[in-house]
Amino acid sequence: MIITHGDALELDLHCTAGEPPRLAAVRLGDEQTLLAAESSDPETRILLPLSHIELAGHSRERTSSKRHIGGAVSGRLAYLSHTVVASGDTRILEITSHDPVSDLTVVACLEQRSGVAAVRGWTRVTAGAQPVVLLHATSLLVPGALPVDTGALWEERLSVWDAANPWCGEGRWRRASLAERGLTVTDRPDARNRVALSSTGSWSSSEHLPMGALTDEHTGRALVWQIEHNGSWAWEIGDTYDAVYLGLSGPCDAENQWSTALGPGECFTTVPVTLAASALGLEGAVGELTRHRRLTRRPHADHENLPIIFNDYMNCLSGDPSTERLSPLVEAAAKAGSEYFVIDAGWYDDTDGWWDSVGAWQPSTHRFPGGLREVTDLVRERGMTPGLWLEPEVVGVRSPLAQTLPDEAFFQRAGHRLTERGRHQLDLRHPAARAHLNETIERLVDDFGLGYFKFDYNIEIGPGTDRDTHSAGDGLLGHNRAYLAWLDELLERHPGLVIESCASGGMRTDHAMLATAQLHSITDQTDFRLLPAITAAAPMAVAPEQGAMWTYPVPEMTDRETAFNLAGALLGRVHLSGRLDLLRPSQEALVLEALTVYRELRRHLPTAVPHWPLGLPAWRDGWVSLALEVDAAEAAGYVLVWRRDGEQELAELPLAWIGAADRRAKVVFPASSAEEGETSAVWDQSASSLTVALQPWSAALVKLTGSAEPQTGVTGRH
Repeated sequence: MIITHGDALELDLHCTAGEPPRLAAVRLGDEQTLLAAESSDPETRILLPLSHIELAGHSRERTSSKRHIGGAVSGRLAYLSHTVVASGDTRILEITSHDPVSDLTVVACLEQRSGVAAVRGWTRVTAGAQPVVLLHATSLLVPGALPVDTGALWEERLSVWDAANPWCGEGRWRRASLAERGLTVTDRPDARNRVALSSTGSWSSSEHLPMGALTDEHTGRALVWQIEHNGSWAWEIGDTYDAVYLGLSGPCDAENQWSTALGPGECFTTVPVTLAASALGLEGAVGELTRHRRLTRRPHADHENLPIIFNDYMNCLSGDPSTERLSPLVEAAAKAGSEYFVIDAGWYDDTDGWWDSVGAWQPSTHRFPGGLREVTDLVRERGMTPGLWLEPEVVGVRSPLAQTLPDEAFFQRAGHRLTERGRHQLDLRHPAARAHLNETIERLVDDFGLGYFKFDYNIEIGPGTDRDTHSAGDGLLGHNRAYLAWLDELLERHPGLVIESCASGGMRTDHAMLATAQLHSITDQTDFRLLPAITAAAPMAVAPEQGAMWTYPVPEMTDRETAFNLAGALLGRVHLSGRLDLLRPSQEALVLEALTVYRELRRHLPTAVPHWPLGLPAWRDGWVSLALEVDAAEAAGYVLVWRRDGEQELAELPLAWIGAADRRAKVVFPASSAEEGETSAVWDQSASSLTVALQPWSAALVKLTGSAEPQTGVTGRH
């Protein structure tokens, strides 16, 4: 059975009565095979079904290992039927199979959207006449990933990519061959090793991004995946019958303390995952994944308008706002051209020690003697929309809500309420928790005319809650899904409201959050010198028009450092902060120049595709670059370049995606650096490369225009 949609991706599925369904091949529209399970051995069909299911009391068939393949239930699944559900440009293939022993029905769901080389997968598991305990269910199991030429050593040819995501050092991508990660040919069909990554807890990306990639540098074939969940997850790569498989899952028993009990007729659905494919390497696959993200998120005007946001926290008031401190910042932000003004943490407490007292979300009368409304009215008078910071999922131990809400409204383990850093975790499965948040939001919107909320989340609550559920992991999953549903309901009531997702910076960077919230805080990094590596890597995980990056000029910066910091926000969402009210005139001019450039280019961001001319950045690279490919009559793309060391004066940036086209390179920010000869950018048409010269600790945004645009002193062409 071959399923094709929009000529972007072709899925070849093997579905025969009495056998488990399996994915046999994935091909692009030009018939390049990206995945193939070509083995003629019938045992392969048993080992690598489309869905892997583990039930308590049902063993593995062959060998003991940590790998999630080869289970008895999966091997017994017998194909029953398939249906295709079409809606607009989307088709969902549902393949149903049945286990005659456990009476379990499994439906593997594969979603494709026209024109995008990606497939989204999830699995529905329904108990039959007898109850079962489900321990694991893959959302997608991909056999034969990236076949190599006959006789080639796949463990040397294939590379796996993953991204460490430490606090204030987000997006640290690394590549290693499968051999370097411990996989190798053993001439055994039942090899036990694997490359595995998982995350357990309420921060989905606190250690690693819920993503990965597999590439073949010799052929350009690449697969990139994301697990679209705001909680626990796991993925693994292994080999069987000399082929490489990929398994993608949400929470499971072995890795995440998750299991669920299904009574007769009860159903469980796994979290969705997406696999994007390309024959143009990692960048090509990320481009497809970026398009998928745009098609699968909640539509909102913010994705097109991309307003400039001032937030008073970073290198500014740092959680200590007041009417006196905010008033000059409101004036300065309006003068700079901000369109939203967000009051961050601290507005709700009369002391500096508000950490464990949060939860009631009532404005401080000490900080705002004339009322918080005085400040939000000033924001509107200056032509901006007011917003507030809120941490909706937590209640401090000193908050009155900790006593008035029932115990059942909080996370628990073995009957004890969980506490983390002086805070309790609300359980959004409980109606009292949702009612508290709904009352809070409606009150704040009505009282202060808010158009923006920054929803933060600064604790990691662990595996979950076991209240009214089979396992802690299942309780966390239920809360995760309830939180997303609550956000959706909030946006249904207030469709113009803009919601920013933040979790101590980038600790919840996942598509589940970004498919619901309008934008995402990438990092909490306060040192502008360390931001380039985070900024450049961000579009691997977040579409450019949703990735909010801080720019926080302060008087202590030189003009060059100010421009260095400002430039980094221009190819994403601008989160402006810093002491705008205390800047020198030359710094004020740079802020105005940067935001003027941003207002011109931001219309291109909602369709732009990222590239990395110097490769994905290492943490301390001297030169870092991010490019966005755009499709516009007056622009082919934008290239952002930082120089952080004093050794290399020039950098050559290959831009193969432009080709040997006649272009002009124009430094659009900071223009003065090019006019004064400190910065130059020259396009080499024959080599499809851009050569940039920068001073140490400086940055430049270069626009690549069509050849018809007039040349100035800050452009160059070979």
